[in-house]
Amino acid sequence: MALQVDISKKFSGFHMKVEFEMDGGCLGILGASGCGKSMTLKCVAGIEKPDKGRIVLNDRVLFDSRKGINVPARDRHIGYLFQNYALFPAMTVEDNLGIVIPGKKTEKGRVIDEILQRFQLSGLKKRYPSQLSGGQQQRVALARMLLSTPEVILLDEPFSALDGFLRDILQNEMLEFIRDYGKDVLMVSHSRDEIYTFCNQMVVMSEGKSLLQGNTRDIFQNPGTMEAARLTGCKNISAIERLGDYELYACDWNIRLKTAERIRETIRYIGIRGHTLIPVSQPGENTMKIRLRGVTDTPFERQVIFHNGEEKDSKQIWLIQDKKEDIPLFIQFPKEEILLLS
Repeated sequence: MALQVDISKKFSGFHMKVEFEMDGGCLGILGASGCGKSMTLKCVAGIEKPDKGRIVLNDRVLFDSRKGINVPARDRHIGYLFQNYALFPAMTVEDNLGIVIPGKKTEKGRVIDEILQRFQLSGLKKRYPSQLSGGQQQRVALARMLLSTPEVILLDEPFSALDGFLRDILQNEMLEFIRDYGKDVLMVSHSRDEIYTFCNQMVVMSEGKSLLQGNTRDIFQNPGTMEAARLTGCKNISAIERLGDYELYACDWNIRLKTAERIRETIRYIGIRGHTLIPVSQPGENTMKIRLRGVTDTPFERQVIFHNGEEKDSKQIWLIQDKKEDIPLFIQFPKEEILLLS
């Protein structure tokens, strides 16, 4: 299985230019709201038409602006799970599924009963979408997609409309579905947690542009650019002055730091994730005396916001720690955890 996308589309005040490839597994597109994620899916599905570029699925050209090719959405063999699931409200579950199944009514009934049992929906085929829970609606939509035998499935923010408890349940179900499906899945989300959980590969997207693509865990470990670091959840980012191959000055935090990795000439920022900062009791290399600004507790963690205790105009830094731990006097920036960012 393989999908190649290289497209551009202009809107008023917005230019989308997206390029990526996927070959097996689940690819996630991570980006803030309004960056063009959903529009990218619609172009792949054939709902929207790019201005320029090319889309190829399994060696079959779906769109090519130079050759004048634009295969209709109905002929692309692509499954699309919309944010609102797009079930027909005036049709029962049985009828929503039956519209994608060819053949006689008796054969349709057998196939529908099998898919309802597989998705734990037995007994609901006479209900209308309004009579189903959010999780049941999502499973009906997934079942309908499978019955259309798509070559690739597109998931558009599949958990954005769900509450926290239901989201956790459906994420587990979706993981099982993706494993059983066995073909390519393209998913877009503004949630870094969802991308990290579901996708072995990811694309970072910002303001209509695809910034980089790679292994999901590798990008979270070393995002490479300031924008990618922010999108993957790094709150602590500072501009720098390079002092040597392995030493820098963090301008926003007013502190000299040494690094484990060589600082290239193209590096303009550093980042460090809040959970990798180390509380210490005394000063030393890469340590900072803290001046507490505030503390926020979540059910299982504590977020400590502080400034450089020896500099009045330093910007804030976030520490993530266990709620059972004491708020420290000093913080250490581990060399190996400092992210060098262009």
